[in-house]
Amino acid sequence: MSMKQIDTLYRYEKDNENKAATKLREAELEYQQNIQRLSSVGEYRLEYMKRLNQRSAEGMNSYTFSHFHAFINKLDNAAEQVQIAVTQAKAMVTKRKQEWLNQRQKVQAVELLREKKLKVLSIAEEKREQKMFDEIATQQFVRRNM
Repeated sequence: MSMKQIDTLYRYEKDNENKAATKLREAELEYQQNIQRLSSVGEYRLEYMKRLNQRSAEGMNSYTFSHFHAFINKLDNAAEQVQIAVTQAKAMVTKRKQEWLNQRQKVQAVELLREKKLKVLSIAEEKREQKMFDEIATQQFVRRNM
């Protein structure tokens, strides 16, 4: 494989690694947003429960009490839905992280291949230079002895 081919392969794999990293960051962001949503729903539910307790202490009719409970049930349902989204987002982060790690391994393998190829090219260049110096030295020796 030529150095040009290795460089092309390296750029391709590096580009794929960058895309995988972007997808991982997006998945992590979505996960954090869902965590924040879950926290917000929980805080709002807690606040609403405090209002219910406060209004209960002051006295309220059954319609208002039913309204409070219905709304709390809606908040509980919302929390369940957000919890499902959190679980799915967490699974996506795990998947995207594994994809990125796999791609990172490919990049490292190509980097290793590049290093080996550069080493081989360097050794070949050193041999060519040594051969050239040997020829020059031989020619100088021959000229001096003529």
